[in-house]
Amino acid sequence: METGTSCQTNFESSEMLATFLASTPLLEEAWKVCSIANTCFPDSYLVQQIGTVAYVAFSGRQVDSGLEQSCRNLLPLDAADAGLFAPLYRHSQAEEPIKVHHGMLKLFLSFYSGLRIQVAALVGKVKSIVMTGHSMGGTAASLSALWLLCHLQSSMSSPMSVLCVTFGSPLLGNGALHRSILRERWGGNFCHIVSKHDIVPRLLFAEITNHVPTIQTLLHFWHRCMSSPNVIVDGLSSQLPHDLNTNVFQCVLKDLEMLAHAKDAPAESLFWPFGSYVFCSLEGAICVENAASVIQLMYLMMAMGSPSCCIEDHLMYGDSVGKVSKQFLNAKSFHETGDGLPDSSFEAGVALALQSSDLTDVDKEPVQVEDLWLAMQNYNLRKNVAIMAKECLQKGQNDHRPNLTAANLAIRLSKIVPYRAEIEWYKDCCDGADDQMGYYDSFKRKASRREARVNMNRHKLASFWNSVIHMLENNELPHDFDRRDKWVFASLSYKLLVEPLDIADYYRTGMHRERGHYIENGRQRRYEVFDKWWRIRSSQVEEKKRSKFASVTQDSLFWAKVEEAGEWLDEVRNERDVTKINLLWHKLDMFEKYAMELIENKEVSKDVMFKNSSFSRWMEEWKELKPQFHC
Repeated sequence: METGTSCQTNFESSEMLATFLASTPLLEEAWKVCSIANTCFPDSYLVQQIGTVAYVAFSGRQVDSGLEQSCRNLLPLDAADAGLFAPLYRHSQAEEPIKVHHGMLKLFLSFYSGLRIQVAALVGKVKSIVMTGHSMGGTAASLSALWLLCHLQSSMSSPMSVLCVTFGSPLLGNGALHRSILRERWGGNFCHIVSKHDIVPRLLFAEITNHVPTIQTLLHFWHRCMSSPNVIVDGLSSQLPHDLNTNVFQCVLKDLEMLAHAKDAPAESLFWPFGSYVFCSLEGAICVENAASVIQLMYLMMAMGSPSCCIEDHLMYGDSVGKVSKQFLNAKSFHETGDGLPDSSFEAGVALALQSSDLTDVDKEPVQVEDLWLAMQNYNLRKNVAIMAKECLQKGQNDHRPNLTAANLAIRLSKIVPYRAEIEWYKDCCDGADDQMGYYDSFKRKASRREARVNMNRHKLASFWNSVIHMLENNELPHDFDRRDKWVFASLSYKLLVEPLDIADYYRTGMHRERGHYIENGRQRRYEVFDKWWRIRSSQVEEKKRSKFASVTQDSLFWAKVEEAGEWLDEVRNERDVTKINLLWHKLDMFEKYAMELIENKEVSKDVMFKNSSFSRWMEEWKELKPQFHC
């Protein structure tokens, strides 16, 4: 038997999350307010407070959603959002642009003014806000939740948890949006409920441009049904022409099958899922986070359905949520199948997930007589569906063991200590040298074997910390990793010690002449990430006044600012334009005040004050130049 730690898998934790969601009032309460919004608030949304939780439910009857007109049109998020989503795309300049559905963004912006006022009124009154919605309203809820998360991060306002729960919502954006949400650690804030056969969450995976009239008809049909809360859904799709249902069904199933089997799936799709997906069936629910597994499960479940049930399932979320909640009150048992409990906890997790997905009953009557053609077409799939589903779920593992990964990472951190120790020793040697140049200038202006060794260690440390950020942004580490003191302080110490060397190397190799100054054009993203970690942590710590100079300068960008200020001195000597001279004078004056404040607060290391340091030489030139401007 494997140990509990080594066998902790993505599927066991996903099953636990599905169990938690289904066993609390959250899903039922969210669906209740969604139903009210569908019935009574077309083209709008409803705000309802239940205890300390506020629900914002967007109606599924959104005539101006743009789903049928613009179909799969995507719009770069930073092109039309007025900075509302800035935290999402601020680190993605070198990547594919973050794009969202054009019509859905337009819909959100039409709600924004009123929504902002109503959300502001809730601050301080509630502990949590749940953005929710059915159908098109679910996508509007996702965008609204993204805006609120961005707003709370930017404003640094009082902490308030944000959760988005959608029911049968279409996809929102591309793979770049998915990656950006992972990077911000917001994947856990989104829970998408998908009924087993519902076509709407799968719709935008397909090339549906040629089916716009059919989709318009379906939307009008769904909207008409949503306006009647007591409508009987079973058999309702018979009101629609059979060919209409079948054409769209075949189109979506065909494209979804290609996507599910593609090796490089993200490049094959304009749209890409994000967050957690809870798939509901008669047997329960399964929660999946891995995007590729989400797509494959969407395909397998849809392939086991029919055109009629794919249309009707979009209207049956009330039943699905109710059944799932009741079924999770009863313990599941492997003995029902006579197979017994698997020896491996990993296999147990997979088996439980397969049971919840309702994909393993090959002998079940597949479909009704009128859908016999579908049963024949998918006979081989039904025969092998258990194997395909198991492979799909196993793909989601990918050694996804956050706590174990973090423990192994701590071991790796201990192994790079000698590299850092050598750099610290180098700094001590520079601080004690007779040349009075200091740490920064010695590395910038010398080229001995000692500097070469330090440079090699600098690259090794950079490689380690880049790998940490990569793992964090791919959800391979615990959700609170970037708030753990061990890693916050380790990253801060690394940044303060090593970034001055990065700056020295940047100016020593002349990169500033090719790209521009370091702060805007040369700084590595890892340092920006570490800045964010420390801002959150430092807000919880009371600063103490220093009695002696720091061991390392507390602003890791200090030397980059010295380099810029040195260029301003050269420019002001040669400038003839009075306006530009005044601007340069202001910059120089502000830099001097900034530097003197650091020195006064003893937030610089002693090498800053050395006679031959770049800063001391700058101060001498500035003192000589200053009287000329006072005259």
